[in-house]
Amino acid sequence: MKDRSLSWPSLKAAGVRTKNKAQEISGLAKPSAFLLSWAAGRYFQVRTYGCQANVRDSEVITAYLQNLGMKPTTDPVQADIIIFNTCAIREHAETRIFGELGHLAPLAKQNYDLIIGLCGCMAHEEVTLEKLRKNVKHLNLVFGTGNIHQLYSLIEEQVKSKDRIFCVSSDNLPVVEEYPEARFERYKAFVNIMYGCDKFCTYCIVPYTRGQQRSRNVEDIVLEVKHLVEKGYKEVTLLGQNVNAFGLDFEDKTKDFAYLLEQIAKTGIARIRFTSPHPADFKENVFKVMSEYKNIMPALHLPMQSGSSRVLKKMNRSYDRQRYLDLVKMLRSYIPDVRLTTDIICCFPGETEEDFEDTLSIIKEANFAGAYTFIYSPRNGTPAARWDNPLTPEEKQARFNRLASAIDEQATIAGNEAVGQEVEVLFDSLDDKIGLIKGYDQYNRLVHVEAPSTLIGQIKKVKILESHTYSFIGELLD
Repeated sequence: MKDRSLSWPSLKAAGVRTKNKAQEISGLAKPSAFLLSWAAGRYFQVRTYGCQANVRDSEVITAYLQNLGMKPTTDPVQADIIIFNTCAIREHAETRIFGELGHLAPLAKQNYDLIIGLCGCMAHEEVTLEKLRKNVKHLNLVFGTGNIHQLYSLIEEQVKSKDRIFCVSSDNLPVVEEYPEARFERYKAFVNIMYGCDKFCTYCIVPYTRGQQRSRNVEDIVLEVKHLVEKGYKEVTLLGQNVNAFGLDFEDKTKDFAYLLEQIAKTGIARIRFTSPHPADFKENVFKVMSEYKNIMPALHLPMQSGSSRVLKKMNRSYDRQRYLDLVKMLRSYIPDVRLTTDIICCFPGETEEDFEDTLSIIKEANFAGAYTFIYSPRNGTPAARWDNPLTPEEKQARFNRLASAIDEQATIAGNEAVGQEVEVLFDSLDDKIGLIKGYDQYNRLVHVEAPSTLIGQIKKVKILESHTYSFIGELLD
């Protein structure tokens, strides 16, 4: 078995941005007769880590493998292909994946033909990939976020040669239409509207792992949503690393995110959500469209990262504390009942106690209903990874605990205010642990209700009876 690098990642190349329009690839990839014969009766497993974009990529990978005639399995011993779709946003995620790859070493020794693959953001980190190449010898197929459409040829190459195949493109990543379709959920679906990111926040590896910002055609996105409506889907979540930048790469600048949002609202889909917006690119016309269409949900996750203008500048976020608060004020002027959540990083290099206090104070000022909170994790290849951070591990944990407590306190207030509200819940599954069906209301709150499972897939009116801060108990009203 030898290493074959069809393309190797380069952070330098991945950081270059051009004005060239991304290549569009249409038409479903077709497997060869050889690959179809090899795959017949075999099993696969896809393990997904990280964000919604990875979930959507895993759906596509699953569809490719199912179209070969392969069947999914939860048993790694039964699997002929095991693919890790990885996350690189924090060190903890990478450490976990290294550990799980290590656990497969004995299985790989027993089954020489086993294909163990890795894709996602970890594949794009040069240092990490070299570490994987040297230390995880049973890893024999690696492909990048922009190479998923090549999966058939890559698998065939590995099967025929038994070589370790590496195919990770860093630049000129395409926009692929007509991916094979598979969805992990029956009533809610993720829809990619764009790929990549051009923001280059100093702590973030994503612009290097997901490539240059590139938007899908409006017509293709609308058609995908219409097909989902025809299949009985009730809710779509529009995905992009920075959805507010949608259309910036179009010649026709009128086809921006607000325009897209309005076109999707007219498709007949019952519910629309989107993630993630960037405060620096948020325009008032998006709030206007949100307020005009009732099928655009009144819940917004608006990543803030820090409440300190000084830290935000070091993060290269392109806005300050006041700009963020002004945006929140504008949002609530259009949608008074909006439920606002955010992301917050503490212990960023150079963050002082005063900076941290600014973050604690904005939690109440912005009236967040919840937040994803993190201790800063250095990512190799980003500017912030080179900066000194004098805080000790104990100081970081103490600061994080204070942050988490402040968020919990605010979330408790928001949760208590929800009691007595009448909401609309899209039931999506049965919670076996407590015997109740569950779903999410228009504010993206998890609600459990004692009701027949025949209601799964339907939107019903519910009265909130109890708050458990991040989940709720309700009763059916109709």
